[in-house]
Amino acid sequence: MIGFKDFNVLKKRQGKKTKRVLAIASAGGHWLQLLRLRPAFDDCTVTYATTLTGLPEEFGLERAHIIPDFSRKSKFKTISAIISILLFIIRIKPDVIVTTGAAPGLVALILGKAMGKNTIWIDSIANAEELSMSGKIAGKWANTWLTQWPHLQNEIGPYYKGSVF
Repeated sequence: MIGFKDFNVLKKRQGKKTKRVLAIASAGGHWLQLLRLRPAFDDCTVTYATTLTGLPEEFGLERAHIIPDFSRKSKFKTISAIISILLFIIRIKPDVIVTTGAAPGLVALILGKAMGKNTIWIDSIANAEELSMSGKIAGKWANTWLTQWPHLQNEIGPYYKGSVF
């Protein structure tokens, strides 16, 4: 299991306000892996975002938002989604953005980093042989860049700190 001590960027500093976290992932396996990180967010105010209507309610999440789903194959949807995610980040003002992927999480990570937010990318456990395409790009933008497979880490990242399965 990924060590929650590795997420000290999430912890409230003495005398400081609670950290605001945007936890964002596409529906499916990315979402399930993100939800397994919930104990890391105990001291935080978390807003979740995913791509499938009804999914947050299924897991009892009150602070949640549905974002547009897209892929690199849909240029118009991509532009619309980028604008939507940007406006959402501006509205909720997170201190930290955490994602397990895929494309919507990568966009949030890049936009957040450009806005001075702390960013954490955790590549999907499904990518056992090599990093995902989004995971490779995320390395240029993430403050913390993680893989869930020890043989995929290297000295410049991504780093292995455990897995969420």
